[in-house]
Amino acid sequence: MTETPTTHEPQPPKKKQHPFRRAVLRGLAIVMPPLLTIVLFIWAWNTIETYVFLPLEATARYATVWTIWDVRENVPDGVEVTERQGHQYFTAGDTTYVQLVRNKRWIPAYVYHNVEDNAEAWPANQPPPSTAKAYFHQYVRNELLPRSRLIPLFLALFIGMLYLLGKFVAANVGRMIVSWFDALIHRLPVIRNVYSSVKQVTDFVFVEQEIEYTRVVAIEYPRKGIWSLGFVTGESMLDIAAAANEPVLAVLMPTSPMPVTGFTITVRRSEAIDLNITIDQAIQFIVSCGVVVPAHQQQKNNRV
Repeated sequence: MTETPTTHEPQPPKKKQHPFRRAVLRGLAIVMPPLLTIVLFIWAWNTIETYVFLPLEATARYATVWTIWDVRENVPDGVEVTERQGHQYFTAGDTTYVQLVRNKRWIPAYVYHNVEDNAEAWPANQPPPSTAKAYFHQYVRNELLPRSRLIPLFLALFIGMLYLLGKFVAANVGRMIVSWFDALIHRLPVIRNVYSSVKQVTDFVFVEQEIEYTRVVAIEYPRKGIWSLGFVTGESMLDIAAAANEPVLAVLMPTSPMPVTGFTITVRRSEAIDLNITIDQAIQFIVSCGVVVPAHQQQKNNRV
């Protein structure tokens, strides 16, 4: 029985994009990277503000209010009460007190007038202060712990904490603790998948790579006719070079789309082709799965 040869029908030519659509897509390609970068940093700051800065700010404010708390329930005996502009005042020692209209308690006049003179600083989602506690908290916000002081101080402390944490992790004890924590997370069924993916991304973005790549090469791997990009990390081992009877190279073969993962192979130096591209250009090529090609390496008028 003879097999009928299969015939491949010619595919219709790929339809060209409309010039307007092509221009819009090019505009998006230009706008999206910086826009997404800004959005990412805004999201990171909002997360830090919500879960770190605001709790610390509230704690500092409550501690400050507790320190300066000075509220009188009644007028001391023998002290004269005066009335000015519809408010009652009395002076005890070096402090002048004013009576609140709502609960008739007496608070320092400097606290009351500071809050009233800065009414525009009241939080939009809160009613104007009417109790002694509310006046003291707003006074601390206005005078003692304003955002203009807290945010620079917080950033300095936060960066300092990150520095100390990084130095601690770089030490042997810190590295052991982090390894133990990673091993503990990897035992949790669902969390370990999310944690591993997030850790790979953060390590790739924030952690300085300890491996120093010397150049980018192309190797026929995993078989002849298939070319893969790799980073030369060294000259491998002497015994392997002796067995190959020629110089060899240790090459890190990164995987797409996360070049932070991969494996190391040893190849003959004669089987590696040096590429005229930088490490960053090679990483962009790998992350984009071959879409982003350096301009000087692009093939002109060659359609796939």
